[in-house]
Amino acid sequence: MNYYQEHQAEFLEGLKTFLRIPSISTLSEHKGDIRRAADFALNELRAAGMTAAELIEGTGNPLVYAEWLGAPGKPTILFYGHYDVQPPDPLDEWKSPPFEPEVRGDDIFARGACDDKGQVYIQIKAVEGLLKATGRLPVNVKFLLEGEEETGGEHIEEYVKSKPPRLAVDAAVVCDTEMFAPELPTICVGLRGMVYYELLVEGASHDLHSGVYGGAAPNPMQAVAEIICALKDRDGHILVPGFYDRVAPPDAKERAAWARLPFDAQEYTEKEMGARELVGEPGVPLFERVWARPTVEVHGIRGGFTGEGAKTVIPARAVAKISTRLVGDQRVDESIEQMRAAVKMACPKGVTAELKVLHSGAPSLTNPDNRFIQAGAEALQETFGKETVYIRSGGSIPIVGVFDKYLGIPSVMMGFGLPDDNLHAPNEKFHLPNFYRGIETVARYLEILGTREGVSAI
Repeated sequence: MNYYQEHQAEFLEGLKTFLRIPSISTLSEHKGDIRRAADFALNELRAAGMTAAELIEGTGNPLVYAEWLGAPGKPTILFYGHYDVQPPDPLDEWKSPPFEPEVRGDDIFARGACDDKGQVYIQIKAVEGLLKATGRLPVNVKFLLEGEEETGGEHIEEYVKSKPPRLAVDAAVVCDTEMFAPELPTICVGLRGMVYYELLVEGASHDLHSGVYGGAAPNPMQAVAEIICALKDRDGHILVPGFYDRVAPPDAKERAAWARLPFDAQEYTEKEMGARELVGEPGVPLFERVWARPTVEVHGIRGGFTGEGAKTVIPARAVAKISTRLVGDQRVDESIEQMRAAVKMACPKGVTAELKVLHSGAPSLTNPDNRFIQAGAEALQETFGKETVYIRSGGSIPIVGVFDKYLGIPSVMMGFGLPDDNLHAPNEKFHLPNFYRGIETVARYLEILGTREGVSAI
């Protein structure tokens, strides 16, 4: 029995302690919890044996940095993750309290179990095991953990943009993605980018009586609906002029690989999504729709009267939350201008419409033949006993594009979540066998990099 197998009970208890901290970055009342989570990660890195560990303060939540540089001539790997979590709402849908982790069967349930505290803890414990067992690491290792991933990641982006010398590394390892299916080792090579907007529409200076003013007064709620319908048609095709101009379709090799993935459309629709049927652009295969095509989605609309009973009011203002997902060579700034032009064109008479950008991140696509990704595929195959598959993700991890743009490094997205882990939803979970094997996989990855010829250091 190796170090990792001997200490599984300790790893689980440590993870539970981490998960009990309600580090919700979107709610200001949890500022103290954010600090507690950062301190916890910092102390764990120190206890693991990292030779330097500190908090990097700035305008946002603190970054957690640590390093071990005792392998001269070997590659340097940067581990990235985030210690902040989404709000747990709606609370009444949780089977156990979101910040009181509970093990049921082979799964641990808590907010942040998979996204991303469980996967951050995998990285820390992988390094700890090597240092405790051998006194050294096969390669040089740095950690950079953030507490704003769920709110846009402005602090870490500004820090990386400044290109501090301590971030001179060969590659990043990001454990914040999922396996395509249980027992199927997976590396993600592509992410959609995102721009998150707030659409504010204003009409009269105050709410108006619909009987007295109806038929003459502008209605911001109606205007919001009209604008949204002008952005995307009923088949899911985006109507924003120029939005598809830079969309590069996947090549034949990638499409063929996706077609070989084990997939049950009915289970995906009814069990995983809980939906009646799939929607989207006709004639575009499902994986291409969710991995390689841009989207426009509405997340919420607020305005007017929504309480019990009736109140005949024409609201003075309405707000909608909207996001776009970007792919391929789409550019964030260009897409923002396209969206603003489309909103302006669709805005009805009598109201004003303002489209604010809340946060954004660029899309990314990495060549799977990259040597650091190949080493990850080898480590996954050894641990899980199956050939590693390559997929893209419809989600966004903005830091990956930031690493590529400002540090010029590839990101190895080696995640251990599962499709049914309920990220951002009630009853979030993490499959414990994946948690334990994930620790061993990351350790094995570092060992492979340390012995492989041709993996040059910076």
